[in-house]
Amino acid sequence: MPARLLPNRILLPLIVACALFMENLDSTVLATALPTIARDFGISPINLKLALTSYLLTIAVFIPASGWVADRFGARTVFRIAIVLFTLGSICCGLSSSIEEIVASRILQGLGGAMMVPVGRLVILRSVQKSELVGALAWLTVPALIGPVVGPPLGGFITTYFDWRWIFWINVPIGILGLILATLFIPDIRGEERVPFDYPGFVLSSLGIAGFVTGSTSLGLNLMPFPYVLATLLGGGGLLVAYVIYSRRLANPILDLSLFAIPSFRASVIGGLLFRIGIGAMPFLLPLMLQLGYGLTPFQSGSVTFVSAIGAIAMKFVAPPLLRRFGFRSVLIANSFIAAIFIGMPAAFDIGTPLHLITGLLFIGGFFRSLQFTSANALSYADVPQARMSRATSLTSVFQQLAMSIGVSVGAIALELSLAGTDGTIEVATFHPAFIAIGLISMSSAIFFMRMPRNAGEEMSGRKLKPKPLAPDPVTAMRERA
Repeated sequence: MPARLLPNRILLPLIVACALFMENLDSTVLATALPTIARDFGISPINLKLALTSYLLTIAVFIPASGWVADRFGARTVFRIAIVLFTLGSICCGLSSSIEEIVASRILQGLGGAMMVPVGRLVILRSVQKSELVGALAWLTVPALIGPVVGPPLGGFITTYFDWRWIFWINVPIGILGLILATLFIPDIRGEERVPFDYPGFVLSSLGIAGFVTGSTSLGLNLMPFPYVLATLLGGGGLLVAYVIYSRRLANPILDLSLFAIPSFRASVIGGLLFRIGIGAMPFLLPLMLQLGYGLTPFQSGSVTFVSAIGAIAMKFVAPPLLRRFGFRSVLIANSFIAAIFIGMPAAFDIGTPLHLITGLLFIGGFFRSLQFTSANALSYADVPQARMSRATSLTSVFQQLAMSIGVSVGAIALELSLAGTDGTIEVATFHPAFIAIGLISMSSAIFFMRMPRNAGEEMSGRKLKPKPLAPDPVTAMRERA
């Protein structure tokens, strides 16, 4: 193996960041190009959200198996196969000529994405000390955030002046680079304990997640009659309840729900789920509002929205000292309110709002959203034993992807409700209820962070609370007074 020029805490996150770069570039580019692709396919831009949700749904369905697969076959092997699948899916997306074809291609991408990032994150968690983990995760996300920075203006430029299909084909050289780096430097980490694959649990959890997300998606798009939507939601929910009951009898379930007994893990995952609903809706709602409401071109829209990613990058260097100074609990509670306000801020925009003001607010909002995302993500693993890291990675990844999918669905449902009783004309004000809704949902995450202990994640943040002074002994106190 070639000599390492950088320590593991920097090198490994940079390699995994190649995978994150593809995913983030792909999603942001697609969101910017949705109106153009929809026009090319002859469908509504709102209906094309299936291209977003099918990918997120596939990831959510197959992520439960990621931890077991990595432990069984080795992180390096699984990571490389995942990159190949994602790259092939990108090529197929560029060759699509209908919504059915692009959805199928996005599912292939999802198969790769379900293994790519969770397995890469597992390598980092098992190779880096907890005291260095916040910094390592920052290194992981900083290069990956180049995707959202480059994605909107690049996607807008390609869509406006060339063919939208190239927004997918640009993943090919990135995938090749990631494959080479993974082969050279990713360690072949395997689980110490061989456990059998939980097939019944995989079927129950996968079908339950699929039913729930499909039902919520269809509810927003009116793709199925309401009785079928209700049946899908209830069926998915029933399967998830069945899995919860089933998993309690197993020592090694595919999704280890006993991890929720860890206070910091429980708060970060559930609170993070609520907050990420807002993050998941933003890439869907913002480009649509700027293009359909303000009449901007895809390139102009991308040039406005990309500043939020710049704000996110700026935050990555601020997060470690902030957490070291104030601790996870204080940062997450305060920032829940601050970041949520900026998520809902577009509800105050109207047709006369200057674009430079919108751009500035999006920059600040990106800073605080990224702080919340990084802090909650790191806290998830603060108190998890090394032996259970693969299970924790699988479970957190499921909830993260569910949140992103639900966020897009909530945005679409809010838009449908805003258009109800109108002539179907989409204006800036049409988007206001959607932004208010996702802002309030994200703000509610503070409830779960308030329930955390004051010293949550102190080993990872580097902040040590001063012990409270012991109460003086009564007899000693009386003698001193005498």
